[in-house]
Amino acid sequence: MRVALVAAVGLVVSTGAALAQDAAAGETSFRKCAPCHSIGPDASNKVGPVLNGLNGRQAGSVDGFNYSDANKASGITWSEAVFKEYIKDPRTKVPGTKMVFAGIKSEKEVGDLWSYVSQFDKDGNASELMHSANRDRLENWHQLQEMAGLI
Repeated sequence: MRVALVAAVGLVVSTGAALAQDAAAGETSFRKCAPCHSIGPDASNKVGPVLNGLNGRQAGSVDGFNYSDANKASGITWSEAVFKEYIKDPRTKVPGTKMVFAGIKSEKEVGDLWSYVSQFDKDGNASELMHSANRDRLENWHQLQEMAGLI
């Protein structure tokens, strides 16, 4: 029984770390984007538009940003699948875009970046879902430690 509890504790810890690691790794990857884009409560347009509320947003729709005609006419509505295709090679996905970026080729890095970017709503607030998931994992960890007699 004790072995099963220890194994369960390990699973909870590793799952929590993997989920948190993705957004953290995505935040690190976002440093490649930060010279041109901003995100979060104090974000403003730079060389590229603000990325708050990207998921579900129509391409070319951020107020105050001067998009290329190609971007405005792309018909893109941002989603995980579209973002992952776009960020690998922006100029192939939207020929004529003003975005000068070689792209991110690593599937893991692209996924981590989406995990980070997609957690921000249109006002730049990070998703409460991420925060509540971390609280739940911590509570489960403490319960499992008690059951195993570790605390």
